[in-house]
Amino acid sequence: MSNRNFETVMVFSVASGEEAKTTLVEKFRALIEANGVLDSVDEWGQRRLAYPINDETEGWYALYNYECGPDFPSELDRQAKITDGVLRSLIIKKD
Repeated sequence: MSNRNFETVMVFSVASGEEAKTTLVEKFRALIEANGVLDSVDEWGQRRLAYPINDETEGWYALYNYECGPDFPSELDRQAKITDGVLRSLIIKKD
C-alpha cells in the first residue's frame, strides 16, 4: 500500500518539567521516524488549555507532519494513550 500524509497534534504535560517534556517530544519524533518519513516537527510551545486536563491548566503543544503507511497511526495513538505525560493527541489524515 502507498504511504499517506498525516499530521498529529500532541499536548504534553508541563508539570514534570522541561526535561520530561523534551524527552516526550523526542520519543514521538523517533517513533514516527522509525515507521515513516517525518516532514517536520513544529513546537508551538506552552499554552493555556481551554479546560483543565488532569488538574493541569497548561500544556506543551507539538505538531508532527509525516508520511507513513495506513496502519501506523493506530499504533501511534495507542502509544500516546499509554504514555505518561501525554495529555491529549489528535491524528488527522491530510488530503
